[in-house]
Amino acid sequence: MRLKLGIPKGSLQDATVDLFRRAGFNISVSNRSYFPGIDDPEIECMLIRAQEMARYVEDGVLDAGLTGLDWVREVDADVVEVTDLVYARQSFGKVRWVLAVPESSPVQSVKDLEGKIIATELVGATERYLNENGVTAKVEFSWGATEVKPPVLADAIVEVTETGSSLRENKLRIVETVLESNTLLIANKVSWNDPAKQRKLCDIKMLLEGAINALGKVGLMLNVERKQLEQVLEVLPAMKKPTISQLSDDNWLAVNTILEEVSVRVLIPRLKEAGAQDIVEYPLNKIVV
Repeated sequence: MRLKLGIPKGSLQDATVDLFRRAGFNISVSNRSYFPGIDDPEIECMLIRAQEMARYVEDGVLDAGLTGLDWVREVDADVVEVTDLVYARQSFGKVRWVLAVPESSPVQSVKDLEGKIIATELVGATERYLNENGVTAKVEFSWGATEVKPPVLADAIVEVTETGSSLRENKLRIVETVLESNTLLIANKVSWNDPAKQRKLCDIKMLLEGAINALGKVGLMLNVERKQLEQVLEVLPAMKKPTISQLSDDNWLAVNTILEEVSVRVLIPRLKEAGAQDIVEYPLNKIVV
């Protein structure tokens, strides 16, 4: 069994390769090849632009692939959505396709764009959004540098953003959100009905979800005297409850928990004040729940 898997080429490529590394798969990408190596003999990788991924998966050229919900919706692809993987190029969150206009524009809602020109790479989804709002406007495909087109080449744009910083730098104002998107693992329907391929995809799904769950989190181990345990626990957050185990000395306990990495710099000094000793912070690759 060989699973043909599409890896998104472009802005998501590095984040995807790193996510697979955390999940236990080492993918090696060469600048000269569209066929990355992977240390799993049951998987064959191919680099494909995220915009084209859903079409190739639907047609059976690929068994599965990773792409955005936006591009699945754009081409209305008939594929199996195996799982949501909420990560992006710069963050662990979703991205937004937003309707934006120049800061000086009088436009306050999509209704104000009747008869106007909108530039975007997401033509199909934008046209559906206009139809849903009863607006007739001309939607032009943009090959790139969409932010520079208003107000000379277009009255508004629909562009993807994570933080909105690029739009602000180009003196654009967000009017409305057209579509929220995140990365999906999608599969061809015929491939999904193959028991061996479905099982492999479910294994990949579980490991990738575990890697997503671990993003931004670390493990923390510490020792504490039994008499000081309660005051340490008052300081210490946990996903559920920390694991507490007896050391060889009956007066001492070991505490193990998982927490947000950004909280560690505040917590460690407070834990030390509460009586914790031998504090160890360690990275996590996967949390499988």
